[in-house]
Amino acid sequence: MHIPTLTDIILQEQQKAPNAKGNLTLILTQIVDAAKIIASHANRTGLVDILGKTGNKNAYDEEVQKLDEFSNNLLVKTLFESNQVYAVASEELPDILYSPTKTGDYIVFFDPLDGSSNIDTNGPIGTIFSIYHKNDTVLQKGNKQIAAGYILYGPSTIFVYASQYSINGFTLDPSIGSFLLSFPNIKIPKKGNIYSINEGNYELFDEHTKKYLAHLKTTKSYKARYIGSMVADMHRTLLKGGIFLYPSDSKNKEGKLRLLFEVNPMAFLIEKAGGMAVSNGKNPLDILPIAVNHKVPIAIGSKENVEEFLKITND
Repeated sequence: MHIPTLTDIILQEQQKAPNAKGNLTLILTQIVDAAKIIASHANRTGLVDILGKTGNKNAYDEEVQKLDEFSNNLLVKTLFESNQVYAVASEELPDILYSPTKTGDYIVFFDPLDGSSNIDTNGPIGTIFSIYHKNDTVLQKGNKQIAAGYILYGPSTIFVYASQYSINGFTLDPSIGSFLLSFPNIKIPKKGNIYSINEGNYELFDEHTKKYLAHLKTTKSYKARYIGSMVADMHRTLLKGGIFLYPSDSKNKEGKLRLLFEVNPMAFLIEKAGGMAVSNGKNPLDILPIAVNHKVPIAIGSKENVEEFLKITND
């Protein structure tokens, strides 16, 4: 029996798009190739000299890991070599980078290695990406995304990606070097019993967030799970349902997660799967970013869980 590959699905979706010329297909193929290389290096971090910190900090004053830097440089190089990308923005870079040839009709945002603090302890990590058409401005609302996805590097390497047509998940078969369809037409459960939040920040949360957490504990029907990699936490939420929260707090008054690099791609994926996302009472996909490093709070996951969060925090 033939199991469809990621390439098969990308080509099928290309055929559905009117006037498609294969440009987006080429970009996605480049991301797939980069993901395989990053996965290979992630599996060998204890054996080669890409384990640990570089001694530098990124644009957001966070410690840069060696694998972070490697992944970032690889994605920038790979995307520009496609000749389809006009500009890229990375969580690891302070500024937007433009194609040296000024060509390309697409803009790509990415977090090259989400959860990089897990590297030294062999925890799950991931890559997040988001693709837009070139426009008058690089800063566009998330509802203008044409594709988004993530790659989870864990016990197996999983590539989840959504287009205008569907959301599917693929698992890398290292014996043949291909991503095989393993999660077709993903639909998030309408409600789940898992909540994911860094409760180590509890004393920093506002009273509304504390009230919601108290409600979850009072019902005694919820379980807490928090990995510290948004990709890993969101992958579980997507498949099993529930809610992922990263609220604003007294230390991060605007929230900590970046709208363009983390929140918008995940909101796009979750909505395509039938879920819901909310930032400050509104859909994050409707927020016009004011800067590349625009940050927002986020509650995202199963529709009924997010609606419950809104009801309790708005009372």
